[in-house]
Amino acid sequence: MALDVNLLGTTTKVAIVTLRPGQVVYSEAGKFLFCSDDVVMETKLSAPTAGGQAQQQQPQAGGFGGLLRTAVDAGKRMAAGESLAFQHFHTNGGDGLLGLAGVIPGEMRAIELDGRTTWFAEKDAFVAAEAGVNFDIAFSGLRQGFSGGEGFVLEKFTGTGTLLIGGAGDFIDINPADYGGKIRVDTGCIVAWDHGIRYGVQRIGGLSRQGLMTAVLGGEGMSVATLEGNGQVILQSVTIDGLAKALQKNTGAGDKKTGVGGMGGIFSGSQD
Repeated sequence: MALDVNLLGTTTKVAIVTLRPGQVVYSEAGKFLFCSDDVVMETKLSAPTAGGQAQQQQPQAGGFGGLLRTAVDAGKRMAAGESLAFQHFHTNGGDGLLGLAGVIPGEMRAIELDGRTTWFAEKDAFVAAEAGVNFDIAFSGLRQGFSGGEGFVLEKFTGTGTLLIGGAGDFIDINPADYGGKIRVDTGCIVAWDHGIRYGVQRIGGLSRQGLMTAVLGGEGMSVATLEGNGQVILQSVTIDGLAKALQKNTGAGDKKTGVGGMGGIFSGSQD
């Protein structure tokens, strides 16, 4: 039975999930909003298997090796900056209601995995998935990581079921094959791509005057991401770095306009 997901909202999407008996959904910590009283919420170190049970709850099947793999996976997520544990949701009775969302304003997408397709996503794109979707951490290589900044640590999804990913701003769907087979993208604009795409990092120009001008004054740094092949790419219209800089730049802007703690109050009209 397919997961019943309704995406609501405009500038910020919220996933409303109707949980049927026997279905299990897991999310990264911090993505939970609300649930009905009949939904059971548990925190576990690993994602559930297709049968709905967490991997670390089956020591008979994997023994010490299974427990070791669970510890390694949890440590790998923590080292990559992801949450150490997952939150699991299921209902023991009738249909349950569950609300999930990303941590920043923006889009959300439900992707159906069929067991043959692998998806890669930027760190923090994962919102939730149903049991049967395997979550893992992948690395794009040290050279690419140091050059690209944001593309080193990737989230990798395989298996079958519904996957929910989120991003900042609006989503843009593009296939590099429609534009000569290769596109160059600001590393902060990438949300996710399927296994038909090859990810890389390309330096902008060289150590020439124009190259340095682009890096210092163009706001793009020395490198951009490259996406090649024939497959689906999801981009976001707002970069996390751009959002952070805008918030930092405008912190206290209201106080400055009204003159609180500054000279603006002298020219902003009479005050009681």
